[in-house]
Amino acid sequence: VTLGLGAIGIINIMLVSVTERTKEIGLRKALGATYRNILTQFFVEGAFLTAFSGGIGLAITVGFVTLLAMLPAPEGFDTPRIVPASAVAAIASLAIAGIVAGLYPARKAALLPPVEALRQE
Repeated sequence: VTLGLGAIGIINIMLVSVTERTKEIGLRKALGATYRNILTQFFVEGAFLTAFSGGIGLAITVGFVTLLAMLPAPEGFDTPRIVPASAVAAIASLAIAGIVAGLYPARKAALLPPVEALRQE
């Protein structure tokens, strides 16, 4: 659920970025940027946003688990630890979610007609 909500957040942020930069996209296309150039630009921005957010989340998680491990564990509970396989699975699922979330806004930006994009305010 959290991963899905994060993907929706990334889609939303990237769509706002496309909307705010419509003139820039139109100008780049008018100057010769291809569909692939625009698609790559926004896809890489979405991937960077996902990786950066995931890195912050992972760092906070490691810090929180380390802090909890320093405290005495209540009776009946084990000391918290990070399972490497779970961390790898989380990173892989984050990467997949980031790729999927970045495709729609990148495609929308790449398909903008240059004349219409330059005409917008």
